Order: sequence, then structure tokens, then C-alpha cells
Amino acid sequence: MNTKILLLSLTLLTSFSVFSQGNDLERGVYELNRGEFQAAIEQFRPLVSEGYAPAQYQMALVYQHGYSVPKDPMKALELFNLAAEQDYPDAQFELALLYAAGELVKKDLTKAFELTHQAAQKGLASAQFNLAVMYANGTGVKQDHFTATRWYKYAANQNYALAQYNLALLYSEGKGVEKSTELSYIWNTIAAWNGYPNAEKSRLMDERELSVRKIEENIDKANKLYRKIKEQQDNQAKMVEKQRFY
Repeated sequence: MNTKILLLSLTLLTSFSVFSQGNDLERGVYELNRGEFQAAIEQFRPLVSEGYAPAQYQMALVYQHGYSVPKDPMKALELFNLAAEQDYPDAQFELALLYAAGELVKKDLTKAFELTHQAAQKGLASAQFNLAVMYANGTGVKQDHFTATRWYKYAANQNYALAQYNLALLYSEGKGVEKSTELSYIWNTIAAWNGYPNAEKSRLMDERELSVRKIEENIDKANKLYRKIKEQQDNQAKMVEKQRFY
């Protein structure tokens, strides 16, 4: 009986600690976004000491950009590595960018691909997009338009406008997918609704190859798909909000 009570107490303490970390992180990000850098740092530092990966990532950004502290790229790199070792996707993706560019670390496209793939698998849309680009261009991996299309679709379905535009381009050219002006038009339309400027030009080019009836049909399809994507986004946001309280 005493053992059960002890285990329950430890569980409650752990849950409270995670809840507290999440709240402190959220407050720190809020302060960071409104330019109150010192207030943000005060929230992040204790969490970094506790080894909390999201805070390590945020503090890395502070040192990377010099938010109320001297810029310290090596300290940022250290913190990115610590967070990435805990499988934090944002940190993995940031490291991937550094390895791809050869900044602070020796350029290593294979390593950049591996880190991007890890972050993409965890659902980070920006990483999914970059992974698709790497497959499309053969950067750090063998060129594979079919796999590139798959990752573009993942990011596009998270409403990542540039992925939607690039996916439309692949449908227009028939790379990795069966050529389809209609699907190109649908994805260009959605990307244009999301404010990506080049998508509107491409959409108008697609229109030249479609009848008035087909244009109307595909606008309706784009509407339905866009609503579905937005609903998924709203549901994910609600799940994240719910997790804050449990």
C-alpha cells in the first residue's frame, strides 16, 4: 500500500513538473516574441539547467541571434546538439541547416539529410518540405522524385504553402507522379490562397489548358481540400492546447 502511494506521489510530482516546464516555456516564448528578451531568458535558463529540450532550443536561438546577449554561435550549437540528442525536431532541423551550409560545422550533406529526415518523421512541416527538396535535387541522398512527391504531400497537407506550390510543379511536369494539369491547378490554387505569389501565376498558366467547366470543378475540389487541411490544423491545435492541461 505504501509503495502504491509513493508511486502515485512520484507520478503526480512528475506530471506537475512537466506541466510547470510547459507553462514556463510558453511564457518565455511569449516574452521572446514581443521583444522582452531578458524576461524570456529568465524563463528559459532554469529549464535549460533541467535539461528541457524545448528550452535548450529556444536558448540556442537567443545565443544564435544575440537577443540581449552577445552572439555566441558555438554556445548555440552546443544547445542545438543537446536538444537534438533528445529527439527534439526543431533542433534536429536547425542542425541539418547548419550541416547543409557548412556553418559552425564541417559541411556534411549526408548528415544534413539524416537530421532532416528525423525531424520530418516527427511531423515538422518545414523539415518535410526540405526533405522533399533534398530528394528532388539528390542532396545528401540519391535523387528520387517519387519520394520527393510523398514528402511534399505531407508538408502540403499541413498547409505549407511552398510545398503546395512545388507539388503543383511536379504534377505539371509529371515528375514522380502522373502528369496532371488539374492537380497542378488545385495545388497552385491552394498555395495562392495561402499567399504564395508565384502560385497565382502558375495557376493562371494551368487555366489555359482547362475548360471553363474543368476550372469550376477544380476550384470546388480545391475548396474542399483546403477546408479539410484547415480542419486538420484546427484539430491539431486543439489537441496541443488540451495537452497543456493534462
